[in-house]
Amino acid sequence: MATNAQSLYSPVRTESSSASDPSLQADPPSHLTNEAEARTVAIFGAGRVGTALARVLVDAKYDVRVVGSGPASGIDLIVSVMAPGAVAMDAAAAVTGADIVVLAVPLHRIDSVEFALLQDKVVVDVMNYWEPIDGSLPDFAGVQATSPVVSDLLAGARVVKAFNHIGYHDIATDSRETGHPERRALAVAGDHDEAVALVLEMVHRVGFDAVYAGSLAQSGLLEAGGPIFGVRLDRAELERHVTQDAPARR
Repeated sequence: MATNAQSLYSPVRTESSSASDPSLQADPPSHLTNEAEARTVAIFGAGRVGTALARVLVDAKYDVRVVGSGPASGIDLIVSVMAPGAVAMDAAAAVTGADIVVLAVPLHRIDSVEFALLQDKVVVDVMNYWEPIDGSLPDFAGVQATSPVVSDLLAGARVVKAFNHIGYHDIATDSRETGHPERRALAVAGDHDEAVALVLEMVHRVGFDAVYAGSLAQSGLLEAGGPIFGVRLDRAELERHVTQDAPARR
């Protein structure tokens, strides 16, 4: 199904924003169309975030595979109870043939992921840096946005930031059909056109208005301490934050 992403996902482009910030004058990436529809998603992380995403992705008719920190047999029961319809798999098997890989592990455990498996993959970074939980991570401390660091670690992967600024408990309860007056908007940031398009589509399919929020360098807007983190916003409200609050492109 070929669909123009600009009509579905309402990327931001307004006269006021382009006049005040030249970095926002450009349209979103020119190839934001979902002609290659994603069907299979591998989720690294069988915790609350990973299983919450798995549930809504299954409901949206994705083939969902969940990877834990050990053998797949160790999370079979968790996945069957918390995300019926998803399948527990070992990492290599889960990634093989997956259109999108979601990283929903604690950031301090990112080194437990075998980076080589993710080369050439579209990778959704759902992680946030929480120093009380993650401890001091020098590579991430003090940076404007953590996803560019993740992208550097995952050399060859196409990293997209999404789903990190909504609480896991809201992922299912806030999902709404297209056009619903209470439909919530979520931001998506990334540097690779086709990867961003696939993730915009995924956000849309699981029940949220997807708003393009610029490059990975601008994705600090989505992170803890940013103006949209944990805040329930509709499309118009989120677009205003993107145009007014996103850091200039670097």
